[in-house]
Amino acid sequence: MHNFNLKKYYFINQFKKNNIDNLDNNTALIFRNYKKRNNLKEIIKIKNYCKNKGIKFFLSNNIKLSIKLNLNGAYIPSYNKSFKHLSYLFKKEFELIGSAHNLKEIRIKELQQVKSIFLSSVFKKNKNYLGINKFKIKTKLTKRKIIALGGVSKENLKKLKLLKCDGFSGISYFE
Repeated sequence: MHNFNLKKYYFINQFKKNNIDNLDNNTALIFRNYKKRNNLKEIIKIKNYCKNKGIKFFLSNNIKLSIKLNLNGAYIPSYNKSFKHLSYLFKKEFELIGSAHNLKEIRIKELQQVKSIFLSSVFKKNKNYLGINKFKIKTKLTKRKIIALGGVSKENLKKLKLLKCDGFSGISYFE
C-alpha cells in the first residue's frame, strides 16, 4: 500500500486480536474505551499483546494510568484542557499525543506539551471538517508533528502526500 512512510495510529474501543494482527510496526494503537472506564484487565491484555507484536500502545485520556502501566504514552483528546499532568514524572520514552480542531485547541495542546497533534477533520465531513486547504494552513501554525485525523481511507491515502503531515490516524482505514 502507498503509505509514504507515514506513522499510523489506529483507534480502538475494544480488544480484537485479528485487527491488531494485521498491523505493522509503523502503526501505534490508541485505546479509547470511554464506556467501560479503566477496564484494567483489558488494558493490560492489549499492552502485553502489543508488546509481543512490537506495536506502540497509548491509552486515551488517562495519563496517570498510562504512566503506572508503563505504556508508550497517552493520548489527550481535544476536550481535555487539563494541565495537571505537567507535574507528573515521565520516563524519557513516554510520549504525549493529542487532538485539536482549531487554533485555540492547537495552542492548548502545545501548552500540554504533546509531541504530535492530531488535526481533524481532514476528509470526514463533520462539524470539525477542515478539508485539504484549511488543514494545510493550520499545520503551519505549529512546529509540532501533525497527524491527519478524520476520514482517511485507502481511497484517499495518496492525498495525504499533499498535506505534508507526519502520519494519519483513524478507524475505518484499518478495519
